[in-house]
Formats: sequence, C-alpha cells, structure tokens
Amino acid sequence: MLRTIVTHLILIAGVLFLVTPLWVAFASSTHAPETLLREGLQFWFGDRFLETYSAVLFETGGVTKTSTAAKMLINSLVLGLGFAVGKIAISMLAAYAIVYFRFPLALPMFWVIFLTLLLPLEVRIVPSYEVVAKMGLLNTYTGLIVPLIASATGTFFFRQFFKSVPDELLEAARIDGAGPFRFFIDILVPLSKTMIAAIFIIMFVVGWNQYLWPLIMTTDDQLYTIVIGIKQAFQVVYEGGQIPQFQEAFALAVLATLPPVLVVLFFQRWFVRGLLESEK
Repeated sequence: MLRTIVTHLILIAGVLFLVTPLWVAFASSTHAPETLLREGLQFWFGDRFLETYSAVLFETGGVTKTSTAAKMLINSLVLGLGFAVGKIAISMLAAYAIVYFRFPLALPMFWVIFLTLLLPLEVRIVPSYEVVAKMGLLNTYTGLIVPLIASATGTFFFRQFFKSVPDELLEAARIDGAGPFRFFIDILVPLSKTMIAAIFIIMFVVGWNQYLWPLIMTTDDQLYTIVIGIKQAFQVVYEGGQIPQFQEAFALAVLATLPPVLVVLFFQRWFVRGLLESEK
C-alpha cells in the first residue's frame, strides 16, 4: 500500500513538473501585455483569450510581422507528417530488403546504415544544403522533407520486428503464389501496425520540432515553421515606446505544443504496444 502511494506521488510530482510551465504560458497568454509587464507571469486566466489567439492565428504579421501562426502551423504539420510517413516508408523497405532478400552484403549494409546514427544533422548539414541548393529545392517542402527521411533508427526497429515474424508466414505466402510485393503489402504491413504507430509518433515529433534545418533551408517567411516562429516571437524589441506583446509569444508557444501532445495521446496505446510487445 505504502509503495503504491509513493509511486503515485512521484508520478503526480513528475506530471506537475512538466505541465506547470505550459499552464503558466497558457494562463499568461490570456492577459493584457500591460499586466504581464507590470506583474510578471500569471497563474490564472485573464480576459484576452479570444483577442490574443485570434491575433496570433489570423492577423498577418501577428507575432513575427511576416506571417501568421496558422500558416506556420500548417508548415509544421506538413513537415511533421512528411518526416513520419517518409521515414516509415523508407525504413520499412530497407528493413524488408535486409531481412528477406538475404543477399551477401545484407548485414554489412545494415551496420553501415546503423552507423549513420553517429552523423547527426549538424555534422552533415553543409553538404546536405549544397546538394539541395544545386537541385533547386530551396524554399520548397520537398527540400525540407526528402533529404532527411532516411532513418537508421526506424530501419533498426523494423528489422528487429521482421526478424520476429515466423518463417511459416513466408512459406505460406509462397505456396499461395504471393510475390515479394504482395507479401510485403498484405502480410507484413498489417502485422506492423503497432510498430508503425510507435515510429510515427517518434518521427512526427522529431519533424515537428526541427529548427536548424528549416531555418537554413528557407528564406521565404511563408515556409517558416512554428518553432522558428517561437524563436522570432521571443526576440522582443522595444520600438517606438510600444509594450512588448509577451502574451502573443506565449500563445504561439502553447499552439506549438498542442499537435505533438494530441498525436501522442491518440497513438499512446499503440505506441506502448509497438515498443514493448514481444509476441508478434
């Protein structure tokens, strides 16, 4: 009994530790800028919720003076979905080839792919940028997504999953006349639903939170992501005696947090099953 109580108290403390900054940001975003400047951060709601969020979402120039938060949210959504879908597709195909085609260099090639984990984006960003620039893909969604969709992590997880699939399924598919493509689509993909959901969450959050790559790849403010918008929003300057619009910056931070949280909550059960399920 005591152990259960202590465990729950620790979990509650952890939740409060993580949620409190978001709550303070949300509460502060509903106050007037004069209140924030005079009294500091707020822990309860104000009367500027609709006014603040309408200005940030729909008024051109809102926070960054160049774009709206609605447009930046769409750009981040495209980037997050493109990352997740692209990485899953490439990782599944790579793992499928390594596990089932069984060519002599399959294992060395897998370890070459896995070693790319030692080369994060920051290490290879200059040659990546040069390649994208020469292909004329700057300031495009294609240039933002395609160069980064290869995933050693996703390939590793799918390889481990495919290796756990019984060989009897492959033999049964061959007897039924199923070729490699049909076996992949009709058998492996349905079996991989929980793993796909788990990888989707991870890759979506990674894509959504990308900052350095979109910042370098885009000079058009219409392609700015919400993370770039937050950075610009908190670079508050005093111009002409105007009061800094801190409440709009907090509102933008809250808006940037919601989509990843919703994705994690929606796929939570599949996420846990995909990472912990051992009986496939």
